[in-house]
Amino acid sequence: MPDDAVKISVYINEADQWQHRPLHLEILRMLHSHGLSGGTVLRAVAGFTGQGEVQSTSLVDVGGKLPLVVEFIDSTDAVERVMPLLKEMAGRRLIVRQRVQLA
Repeated sequence: MPDDAVKISVYINEADQWQHRPLHLEILRMLHSHGLSGGTVLRAVAGFTGQGEVQSTSLVDVGGKLPLVVEFIDSTDAVERVMPLLKEMAGRRLIVRQRVQLA
């Protein structure tokens, strides 16, 4: 991977699905199948998405809607290859793109 790369963060929640399966796992599977270098899902302790209520770990059993962030870093070319499918999968969820420099 070059020193300059792109970091993508996708903000979703635990209840989000893609084709009746957990969205975060399906995004990771898609990234893996397209040969990206890696991906991580971060689970929040508390937060909210969109117009939803604030959720916290004390309410985990109530609905499983804690925020998740799916992150991956790769070359610009690799990211460009997967962005159309990622946008389709993520729908109207927030996707953040940042240029990063690898140490």
